[in-house]
Amino acid sequence: MAASLLLPAIPYKLQKPNQSQTHKITCSSVTTQSQFAKQELLNLISDQDRGLKTQTNPTKRAAIVKAIDDLAALGNDTVTTGASLSATWRLLWTTEKEQLFIIEKSYLFGTQTGDVLQVIDVDRKLLNNVITFPPDGVFFVRSDLEIASKQRVNFRFTSAVLRGKNWEFPLPPFGQGWFENVYLDDEIRVAKDIRGDYLVVDRAPYAWKE
Repeated sequence: MAASLLLPAIPYKLQKPNQSQTHKITCSSVTTQSQFAKQELLNLISDQDRGLKTQTNPTKRAAIVKAIDDLAALGNDTVTTGASLSATWRLLWTTEKEQLFIIEKSYLFGTQTGDVLQVIDVDRKLLNNVITFPPDGVFFVRSDLEIASKQRVNFRFTSAVLRGKNWEFPLPPFGQGWFENVYLDDEIRVAKDIRGDYLVVDRAPYAWKE
């Protein structure tokens, strides 16, 4: 909702609005719009089982993508690759087929998927993609990252590990790419990657460590 400034009708002499006041109103309006757009997105994904249900519902997917685009438009000029990007991020929703396959089919291996995480350390230029299998299993891919712009992050996989309680199986690295954080605040992050997949994550209440 765009902010409007109503000037009093004063005959012969119109007072110019204070510029700093106008700026504050505009910023407040954008913040309010972002919060509404953010809540709309969270409402849409709340019953989608991290994206599993969305795979067979193109109408729902289109609505979610539109909500992401609306949120991205409001944050188009923001910097989302600064220090606040460093966190343990927990998956809420994605269109990434490989992740969804593991989440859905983990029962075939006698387990269930726990939290799916992205662990980012901007200062150390590190990114870990993590899939947990409680109580003791985990699959994680280590990557180097590079801040490419105010919203884009480049990454290159360096190694992968499948780990159980008393064993560990290393896997070779396999690829590189980029993602753009189209929205970031103190609660959630929304990203779009090189393949056109989407990711919505929140800040986990814990810090994952290898």
